[in-house]
Amino acid sequence: MGQVDKRSITLSPELAAAVDDVVAAGEYASASEVIRDALRQWKDRRDLHGYTVEELRKLVQEGIDSGPGRFASMDDIKAEARRRLRSDDAA
Repeated sequence: MGQVDKRSITLSPELAAAVDDVVAAGEYASASEVIRDALRQWKDRRDLHGYTVEELRKLVQEGIDSGPGRFASMDDIKAEARRRLRSDDAA
C-alpha cells in the first residue's frame, strides 16, 4: 500500500454498525478496508461526473442567466413529450 496518512473519523451508530456487519460477514478484512473502498468509490463517482463545486456553481448561474425556459410548467413538458411521442408513432 505504500505510505499511509492515518486519520481519525467519527461515524454515526448506523454507519458504524454497517461497517462492523460487513467486516463480520467477511466481505472486508477490516474497518479500514471498508472506509478505503467507500472513499475510492466516492472519488471515482466524483471524477466520473468531472465537475468541481465551482464549475457546478458556474453552470447553475449560466442556466439562470439564460432566462426563462421554453416550458412554464411540468404539465407543459409532459404535453410536449406526449405530442412528440404521437408524432414519432405516426412516422
